[in-house]
Amino acid sequence: MMSRLACASLALFALSGCAIHQNVKPVARLDSKTVCIFQNGNVRATFLDAYERALSNKGYEVRRLESGAPLLSCPVTSTYTANWRWDMAMYMAYAEIIVYKNGNTAGQATYDATRGGGNMGKFIGAEKKITELVDQLFPGTAGS
Repeated sequence: MMSRLACASLALFALSGCAIHQNVKPVARLDSKTVCIFQNGNVRATFLDAYERALSNKGYEVRRLESGAPLLSCPVTSTYTANWRWDMAMYMAYAEIIVYKNGNTAGQATYDATRGGGNMGKFIGAEKKITELVDQLFPGTAGS
């Protein structure tokens, strides 16, 4: 009996290290239909392309800003970061999108699969995950 309990505990402990975390604090209604995104040269360009597409599909107009532009360049601005890892295939291990309204944080989405270990859910396509994050971060359509 004790060895079964020990095996079950060990299995549970091992699986707890295979967690993928996602946390989204949605943006409240925005008056602006334009979102200005600061370009991040340290992240694959495909991330920004997917982010822009997801916003456009929700009715937002997107303007790209240089990374050094002031935070108040637009009423609604956004930053992002992401990185990829290799484990049998490349996968997006971490992504964060922060939205600012008039320079103040208005919403944030974080996806963290860095401790995904044996969790096969980490192999979700980056564009699909980015779209999911944007849908949760901007719950309505532009102007709604």
